[in-house]
Formats: sequence, structure tokens, C-alpha cells
Amino acid sequence: MEDFGGNTLRPNPLKPRLAAGGCAFGTMTFEFFTPGYPTICREAGAEFILYDMEHSGVGFETMKAQFAFCRGLDLVPLVRVPSGQYHYIARALDIGAMGVMVPMVETAEQAKAIVDCTRYPPAGRRGAAFNVSAHDDYAGGPETDKIAQANARTMVIALVETAKGIANVDAIAAVDGVDVVWLGHYDLTNFMGIPGEFDNPKFHAAVGGLVEACKKHGKTPGFLAGNEQWARDFRARGFRMIAYGVDVLLMQNALAHGIKLLHGTASDRSTPDRIDGTPASKKS
Repeated sequence: MEDFGGNTLRPNPLKPRLAAGGCAFGTMTFEFFTPGYPTICREAGAEFILYDMEHSGVGFETMKAQFAFCRGLDLVPLVRVPSGQYHYIARALDIGAMGVMVPMVETAEQAKAIVDCTRYPPAGRRGAAFNVSAHDDYAGGPETDKIAQANARTMVIALVETAKGIANVDAIAAVDGVDVVWLGHYDLTNFMGIPGEFDNPKFHAAVGGLVEACKKHGKTPGFLAGNEQWARDFRARGFRMIAYGVDVLLMQNALAHGIKLLHGTASDRSTPDRIDGTPASKKS
């Protein structure tokens, strides 16, 4: 392919930081896909957005736009694809994701197949689309450099959320190329036969096993924290990559709090004041 000069691929600063034992904090998105959304998240301090394609029903065109809106913001776009099939993983990376989360990872063999989809030959089997797709900003440059840079920046997040996955979590974490082992806490309790029982000793044992596997193999444990208490508790347990909240619930909870407050002010007095603040009972 003709070389038009070009630049190096934009780096992913989170990957080396996590590999060195650091932390990364961001949020997860199911519903809000406006042009300004990534900027809002970055201004709030998020270092990454984990977009959902498994449950949200959103398509690749929408994701491509969101990944483009993340450019220049020092914000890492990540995506949970619907499954571990090649066409989901490779396409997500080609349109600009810097990492993929794959659900329902249960074996080391699955994890290795996922990693292969994210790496160019000879390390994997990702197909090449240089200069013509968003992942390299449509820029020129030597393919050998781009291959090395893409392999280096791409994050692989294995979502472990079944009893079988927990049973094999040590082998999953041992797979070269898996960067983060993410705890799928809700589904895990369902598959363990203890739906929603997050205080159950079986659940706590599973969490401990995942964290220990990550420590043993130098990988990062990841988690979606729905509130402040969960964030504190799972940081204390050693989770270093945490998405704080889901867009829908963050907005809904904030609005519910404000509406409840307003209803409280309305019940303070049975007769509302006039618009100018004069008590309605006061005669003119």
C-alpha cells in the first residue's frame, strides 16, 4: 500500500500502567451515544469508557462514531462485544476500539482464541486494513511498525461470569495476551445458583480466587462498581481497573435524588408561594 507519510498509532496509556501494577478508572455505557458524551466523561475524570454491545443493541456504526469522538481527549475507548467470534472482535478494533471485553470466557482455550483475533500474524490471525480504517487514523506509514504498535496497545479483557469460568480462572489468567480478568458479578451469582447473593461465602470465595489468579500471573482484576460502597470494597480487595457506574443508572439515580428533593419541598407547605415568592395566603 502506498505510504503517504503517516504517524504512529495513538498509544493506549492504560495498558502499560496496569501491567506495571497501576490503576485505571472509568465508566460503562449502554445508552448515551451523543457527540459530546466522551468529553463529558473525560471532564468528570474518566480514563476510559467501556461501551456495551452485548446487551444494548447498539451497532458498529454508532460505535465507530463514539470511538472517533474519543480522539484527542486522552480517553481510551473500550467495547464489550456480543461474543468471542472473530468478526465482532476484529471489526471493533478496526473501527477504533483500543481494547475488547469478551463475555462468558470459561476456558483457557477460549481466551487464547480471543487473543489470536486481536493480534496480527504471526502472533495471531487479525486481518490487515491499514490506511483505510479508523484504527490507524487513516494514516500511512510502514506496516511493520503499525503491526507492532497495534499488538502492543490492544487490550484483551476476559469477562469471567460463570461457575465454570471461575473454576478455570487460573488457566484463563495464565494466557499470554489477556490483560484484564473482569468479574461479571451478577451473572456469576446466577450461574452459581445464588442470584444476587453478594454476601454469600461462595461468591466471596470466587472473588478471592479471581484476584489471586490475577496476582499469580501478573494480570489486572477488573470490576463494574455500581455505587460508592462497591467501589471502596472492591478496590480494597485488589481490583485495579474499575468502571464506576453505568450511564443509565448514574443519570437515573441523580435525577431521582433531585426529584425526591423537590417533592420534599412541595410537601413543606400545603399552599405554594406565588412566582415572586410572596406567600399565597398574604392579601394584597
